[in-house]
Amino acid sequence: MRRFWTRLRDKFWVLPLVFALAAVFLGLGLTALDAWLDTSLELPLLFAGGPEGARSLLSAIITSMISFTGLVFSITIVVLQLTSSQFSPRVLRTFLRDWFNQVALGVFVATFVYSLVVLRAVRGTAETDTFVPQLSVTVAFGFVLASVVVFLLYIDHIAQSIRAATIVTQIGEDTRVAIERTHPSDAEPRTRVPPPATAGRRVASDASGVVQQVDDRALLELAEEHGVTITVLRAVGEFVPEGAALLEVHGADLPDEASLRAAVHLGKERVLDDDPGFGLRQLVDIAERALSPGINDPITAVQVIDQLHDLLRFLSARPLPGRQTFGEDGRLAVHVPQATFEDHVRLAVDEIAHWGADSPRVQRRLRAMLVDVQEAALPENRDAVARALQSLGPSSHLAARAPVPQPTDDHLR
Repeated sequence: MRRFWTRLRDKFWVLPLVFALAAVFLGLGLTALDAWLDTSLELPLLFAGGPEGARSLLSAIITSMISFTGLVFSITIVVLQLTSSQFSPRVLRTFLRDWFNQVALGVFVATFVYSLVVLRAVRGTAETDTFVPQLSVTVAFGFVLASVVVFLLYIDHIAQSIRAATIVTQIGEDTRVAIERTHPSDAEPRTRVPPPATAGRRVASDASGVVQQVDDRALLELAEEHGVTITVLRAVGEFVPEGAALLEVHGADLPDEASLRAAVHLGKERVLDDDPGFGLRQLVDIAERALSPGINDPITAVQVIDQLHDLLRFLSARPLPGRQTFGEDGRLAVHVPQATFEDHVRLAVDEIAHWGADSPRVQRRLRAMLVDVQEAALPENRDAVARALQSLGPSSHLAARAPVPQPTDDHLR
């Protein structure tokens, strides 16, 4: 169910469509209320014109809302293009999920649809029997005023959202939420149990894609039902080719392969919901682009390191037990590989240190970050920070550039 709502949140059209449907029902309801009143109300601020005036007003609203909607859509596309080229293509999902952009488009679409519904209810001319839904036309005018306010707020919001500090901070906040979900602070520290060393029966993937989510509960039910141990061979965030091994089952009984595959959800790209490493990856991408010779913007790189500092400090102070689920008898039932704390540290440091080797400011900030994280880390996490500090080399910032460290697990970087 959470995956379903996540998919809906990623769709830019869902909220505007909800607004449009609400506008249809509101228009039908208010015009029915106007017909039920069946009287010409003479109240302040209510529309007091005839059918020609009502049609002209509603037609003007419909035309203006189409222009507003087209303008908002064009601005959004330009911002997405600019963000993709200036920062990283991987941050586009953050903009598509931005609820304010969706609300702004939804308000304009709703005003357009509402005015169309009300326009069809206006009947007659000045010389014949007429029906002018006064209340409905007045509400349409109120929607126009609301649309103007939303448009001004949208312009300010979109201008603020393309600032480097805003993008970096938003990614940091989303990553913190992902860390809290995948590594809760109240998790019980436990010793990682090694998965079975003997080869089991492997289940191949029937499609290619990136592992976005693993349903531990569904796998546990299958493992308990058949008395087996299920090992997922691909970590969340790792690409799986079609036909490649996806799971391994250790035991005499083999659960239904379709059920096993259904518990591992594949998609076109990595998502942040269950993959905190993807948030770090986005931040590192922005820093690398800022440090490239074509841009040469170490200040943005330092802003990224500030966010990485906050995230690593947050992550270092909590236990990171292996992602393993045990059956009622204490037997290891499900094993899912995941990044260790050292993987996250190396991801946050190695590439930025390489591309920022000629920037004393970047080197100083990385060293200060690691020193502080080491002080705040749990004892079991401090050695990883110490090794990262050692990899920075001597404190002199004029040392020759070191070769790029080669990652051992590419999907975690």
